[in-house]
Amino acid sequence: MRIAGLISGGVDSAVAVHRLVEQGHDVHLFYIRIGMDNGEGDCSAEEDIEMCQYIAQKYGLPFDVVPLHQEYWDNVMEYALRTVKEGLTPNPDIMCNRMIKFGFFEQRWGHEFDLTATGHYATKIEKDGKQWLATAVDPVKDQTDFLARITYEQLRHVIFPIGDLPKSKVRELAIATRMPNAYRKDSQGICFLGKINYNDFIRRHLGEKPGPIIEIETGKKLGEHRGYWFHTIGQRKGLGLSGGPWFVVKKNVHDNVIYVSRGYDTEKQYGRTMLLTGMNFITENPWPELDKEGVEITFKNRHTPIFMPAKLSIDENGIYRIDSAEDVQGIAPGQFAVVYDKDQKICYGSGQII
Repeated sequence: MRIAGLISGGVDSAVAVHRLVEQGHDVHLFYIRIGMDNGEGDCSAEEDIEMCQYIAQKYGLPFDVVPLHQEYWDNVMEYALRTVKEGLTPNPDIMCNRMIKFGFFEQRWGHEFDLTATGHYATKIEKDGKQWLATAVDPVKDQTDFLARITYEQLRHVIFPIGDLPKSKVRELAIATRMPNAYRKDSQGICFLGKINYNDFIRRHLGEKPGPIIEIETGKKLGEHRGYWFHTIGQRKGLGLSGGPWFVVKKNVHDNVIYVSRGYDTEKQYGRTMLLTGMNFITENPWPELDKEGVEITFKNRHTPIFMPAKLSIDENGIYRIDSAEDVQGIAPGQFAVVYDKDQKICYGSGQII
């Protein structure tokens, strides 16, 4: 098969390339550059590209750097900044996968190939004559939550060459095949920022707006913040308060107030109910007759190896509802709740918490 291989310079996509070549595919490598030319959000691009070039040479594969700077900033970054300004919690990585990697790249380059391959930890299964997004063998590295907004057409055109491997095996393969990045650390944080501090980035685009930090139980002012957009529900670090731990449990965007509660066991930072809008079922809605009675599922509301048991239901207004069987820490409006089957195998899709 002719395969477009998306490569990042990291060990996962490098091993994905190795496996594709081993399987005899005709592979063309692509690096998507999203950092702006002015240096914002460079994602260590030069070092990454050099690594990609080495891997392309190692296997004798064609390699191209494709620029999607403006598309990324007009879509993913516009979404992220707008969401933060509204007092919500964005997930740029989820939107990047749908709009950039499997969106603009596919429309301009990927469609010329039989399939597009990525280094995501995910798998696919066949069921009822259709393809479904499924979890990876390694639950700690599983990345299906970052893929939960893609479309069915995007899913059909992608493969995940390392989804059936644990991370330890990926590292072993990288060492055994003498990959130049075999010992390179996994990237952390939000890719588009590169080496830029998150708060500095938000400050550059949204500025500062000082307001009070209030203890929710007593109404006592404990300090000041520099703008509600620097904080998210469930946040502990960066509040500058003594006598903690303190957790952000509520935000009043209109009055620019941050509410906090003290202690790891404070009930204020936990909840069990999430209402969802903009539900995206990747393949199809597996419960066309879903009602208030609900069905058993598992879900995630953040990137974690833990699948939470719950019930999914829908009301007469078309609002989906997740009722978790266990307490959920830091439910933040704007986050995506990702819905799985009760066996934690199939990722059906996601909805935005309201």
